[in-house]
Amino acid sequence: MHTVQISFHILAFLIVLALLFDFMNGFHDAANAIATVVSTGVLRPQTAVAMAAFFNLAAVFVFHQLHVAASVGKGTIDPAVVDHVVVFGALVGAIFWNLVTWYYGIPSSSSHALIGGLVGAAVAKAGTGSLVSSGLIKIVLFIVLSPLLGFILGSIMMLLVSWIFVRSTPRKIDGWFRRAQLLSASMYSLGHGGNDAQKTIGIIWMLLIASGYSGTDNPPMWVIISCYCAISLGTLFGGWRIVKTMGQKITKLKPVGGFCAETGGAITLFIATAMGVPVSTTHTITGAIVGVGASHKMSAVRWGVAGNIVWAWIFTIPASAFVAAIAWWIGMRIL
Repeated sequence: MHTVQISFHILAFLIVLALLFDFMNGFHDAANAIATVVSTGVLRPQTAVAMAAFFNLAAVFVFHQLHVAASVGKGTIDPAVVDHVVVFGALVGAIFWNLVTWYYGIPSSSSHALIGGLVGAAVAKAGTGSLVSSGLIKIVLFIVLSPLLGFILGSIMMLLVSWIFVRSTPRKIDGWFRRAQLLSASMYSLGHGGNDAQKTIGIIWMLLIASGYSGTDNPPMWVIISCYCAISLGTLFGGWRIVKTMGQKITKLKPVGGFCAETGGAITLFIATAMGVPVSTTHTITGAIVGVGASHKMSAVRWGVAGNIVWAWIFTIPASAFVAAIAWWIGMRIL
């Protein structure tokens, strides 16, 4: 692979910009990890956020294989077109979409905003031939599969729990699953950190490879640590605008429902991370919450709210790609 000449100051600026995106990813997606456990009244928001941030950081010790980082760094666009301007455009496109959806309280995908940013910047530079179709097809496929798998697992968990505890009183069930939800929320946060932090690791690694500062085998350890720290700090500050939408507007949740949704979402994230697929934690937990609600009765789900969220998913990649293409054009003139 060719080496791009990048000044140290521009390289440092882009790494900081990537870590800012990672921070915003944690900030934006914090609600995904804590909405259920807060809305069911199991934990106060401040406690839930601290717990989620801790397990986001703890994921660095669990997910040693950086399959997702490799997919983002080498499996979305042709490494030959990567330079500082492409990375700049991708990050600006992703950050812009995150800010818009955060402001309006829309639980969209930071992951797909980043993928859309990479696609938009790469196409602006070198056309559609610069895209790695196999990697992008897998990502697009999981846009459908991750919420579907979350829906199925959330539904199955809810039906299984209902069958096992059919003779128990609601008071006993509530007490048991208040404690169990602490475990499920922790596992979901662990899966969130493991999948999402690796996306930023991938884009910084991509930049370092292009500039000759890193090999293609593994990213530097400082990149890994800094990305996990950034997403953990972002989670610690939290995205309060989205909590209400995720926790109560889609369907009314009780501790048992929160446990089932978080467990279904966590299993989906662990599977995707093992497969190296950068999935949306937002899609996953939304699908699981809808599955839990639908397992009671279809009318328990506010399908209008869920539909609005789906429209945000549909627009995420095209919108961030469009902004990234403009940012690439501007970057060509200022960087």
